[in-house]
Order: sequence, then C-alpha cells, then structure tokens
Amino acid sequence: MSYLEVNRMDEILETINRKETISRLFILAISLFISAVLYNLFLLPLNLVVGGTNGVATITNALYGLNPAFIIFLLSAACVMISFMYLGLEKTMTTLAASIMYPLFVEITSPLVQYYPKDADTLLVVIFAGVLGGVASGLIYRTGYNNGGFSTIAQTLYEKKKISISTSNLFINGSIVLLGAFFFGANNALYAIIYLYITSIVTDKVLLGISNNKAFYIITNQEEQVNDYIMRILGHSVTVFDVKGAFLEEKRRVLLTVIPTREYYRVTEGIKEIDPNVFFVVTDSYQVKGAK
Repeated sequence: MSYLEVNRMDEILETINRKETISRLFILAISLFISAVLYNLFLLPLNLVVGGTNGVATITNALYGLNPAFIIFLLSAACVMISFMYLGLEKTMTTLAASIMYPLFVEITSPLVQYYPKDADTLLVVIFAGVLGGVASGLIYRTGYNNGGFSTIAQTLYEKKKISISTSNLFINGSIVLLGAFFFGANNALYAIIYLYITSIVTDKVLLGISNNKAFYIITNQEEQVNDYIMRILGHSVTVFDVKGAFLEEKRRVLLTVIPTREYYRVTEGIKEIDPNVFFVVTDSYQVKGAK
C-alpha cells in the first residue's frame, strides 16, 4: 500500500471514529435526559430512594429542602476527582460527560415534579419507571460510557482493591436504600427493591440482547485455568478446536462455551481476572441442545 493510500485510510478511520464518538455522546445525552425525567416525574415525588446519587439527593431534599440537582452535581464532582486521582484521566473521561450532563438535565426537568400523576397506582408507577430506567441504563452502557456518580467509586475499588464492581455497587446502593427505609419507611424500601430488580433485568436485555444464552469464543494463554474456571466453577462444558491466524499464520486453540445470559458477567469478569490479555467474542445463541 502506498504512502497516499495509508494516509487516506487514516483519514477514513479518523472520520469514522469522530462520527462514532458524536453518535455515542448523542445517545448518552438522550439516555441521561430520560433518566432525569424519570427522576423528577416519578422517583422524587414518591421519595423513592433507589440508591446512587439520586437516592442521596432525594433524602437531602426531603429533610432539608436542598436542590437535588445541586447535590447530584456535588457528589458526581467528588467521584470524578477520586477517579482522576486513582484511575487517571483516560478512564475518568468515560464518567465526566455524564457527571456534567445529568445534574444539568435534572435541573432543567425539575418543573416536572408538579405533574406527578397523584391518582396513579404506586406499584404501576414503580414498574413503569423501572422499565424506562432500565432502557436508559442499558443504552448508556452500550455507548461505552457510564452514568457517573457512585459507580465511579465501584470502578476505583475494582481497579485498586480487586473488589468486584457488582459487590461494591450492591453495598453502596444497598446502604442508601436502607437509609431511605429509615427515613421513609419499609414500603419505600420494598418499592425501591422492585424498581432496582426491574431496572437490572431490562438493562441486561438492552445491553446483552434478548437471547437466553451466549456463545463465547475464547483465545487465551491461560487455557487450562480458563477451562477449569468454566467447567469446574461455573459448571458448563467447553469445546476446544484449533485455528490459524490469517496474518502471522500462528496456530492457536479456541475455547467454545455456551452459557446462560444471566451468567455473562461471571464469565467475562472471571476470564479477565485469570488472563488480563484474553481475547474473546460473544454472540447470541438462540437454541442449545445436548450440552450443559
């Protein structure tokens, strides 16, 4: 390939990357706006404490009349600073955009609080909000960004202390939900749990697809350990076959396993822990017969 052709390819890739970034930021902004509308229209009027910076803002608003957008911004800014100190600028950039946009959208949509449908059934409102919240969260994660706030703390604990993100989020959000139960009663906590459960299911469906199973194609230098993890720890079968790279024509071995969608993160986090340089491809699997 000539020098001019190489430059042309670089320009094309740069254009594609720029368009992709703009598209991702647009989807992020729309998703955060939806989240802000849900917060002001449903969660705040119900004093529903569902964890995160939203939950803290709801409590401080009910107790002291503090502006929720201001509290969310302060907490998000503090989390961004912690991320910058411990994770560096590159990883902090994935949370910076959301940490700026979300409090702004919460402030812009704050008049919606007065339009809460007072005659609506609370359980139906919680279910409806949970579904839309899950869609918004799933779209945010698909962009490669995150919604900022305390999720940044969970990411920092994972990077520095190897505490799993799910465990950290469970502890942080669980503590905030319990605090909400203390101030607003047990019913509040039960509604919050229903909301979080629905949101998590819908988020996974948006993020991972609607299939019940995922097929993993894994190439790793820690083949034996990954194999043992999937077969002995997770209890799923593995098929091994030989492949050859097209560029270097190097012979490698690929591990193929099919797992339930609900165990997606157990597989990905586990194999990345065993081999940080692992390469894997995940596809939807709509029908599985014979193997465990």
